[in-house]
Amino acid sequence: MNEQHFAYGGQAVLEGVMMRGRCQATVAVRRPDGDLALKHLPLSGASKAPWQRLPVLRGIIGLKDAFTLGRAALDFSASVVVGDDEDNLSPLAQGAVFVGAITLGLGLFVLLPSAVANFAYTRLGAPLLAREALEGAINLALVVGYIYAISRLRDIQRVFGFHGAEHKVINAYEAGAPLTVDAVRPFTRIHPRCGTSFLVITALIGFVIFLAVAGMPWWQRIGARIVLIPVVAAVALECMRLAAAHYHRPWVRRLLAPALATQYLTTREPDDLMIATAIAALVPVLEADAVAATPTLVSDSALALSA
Repeated sequence: MNEQHFAYGGQAVLEGVMMRGRCQATVAVRRPDGDLALKHLPLSGASKAPWQRLPVLRGIIGLKDAFTLGRAALDFSASVVVGDDEDNLSPLAQGAVFVGAITLGLGLFVLLPSAVANFAYTRLGAPLLAREALEGAINLALVVGYIYAISRLRDIQRVFGFHGAEHKVINAYEAGAPLTVDAVRPFTRIHPRCGTSFLVITALIGFVIFLAVAGMPWWQRIGARIVLIPVVAAVALECMRLAAAHYHRPWVRRLLAPALATQYLTTREPDDLMIATAIAALVPVLEADAVAATPTLVSDSALALSA
């Protein structure tokens, strides 16, 4: 890790990459003509209150911030791809999309696994622990199956190429390599802080935490699990932070291997243009954080590709 000891990261968007630092997030998106569109989103660099830095609580706050920022980055990328750098989607339409996505997610990943497992428990006489194990297995299978299904879509595969570029650039930066296309290309597209692995770890953590409400009637159990989702996600985030900090240890790598393997579904080997786009997103973020920038941060080839 670089001397800043800050976990730089981001996400893939439509035809581009968003990178986030301490003070700024930058979205770099390719216009239809190949030119680069950049949007800089200022972040609060002020120190948080002590209670906001407590484990789990900081995770809930961080997930909320990440969701808000990721949504803004996706909105900008969508507007660039259709040829208009201004976001024309009304707040009402954005809210409707958000509510629809949340409803679909809860139905698919909470209600469906619970209903199937509850049927096995009430009709087939399965033990309580077996019901919970079955529900956890169904939930994990749905998560992995959903990831696999969307990975087969052609348009999504291009997004996954930018996802791979984001990982490669972050891996190169954390290894202290120059941020050039040639230097970044050999790095792996797998990263221990990836959101794909986070989903898998969240499903596993959820199985353990949800045992606390296993004895409730079905509808109360569903409600309790929905309420506990932010806690489950925050605990999973803490586990990922801890694992990423100790990723250099062989036993941690082996423990994370199954979760990291799912990233092969959501990343693709990027082309040079994708790598250059990810570099173009990270460099302004580093500059905003006053990280020492050297002439080797961006190579001539990267500049040419991003021009």
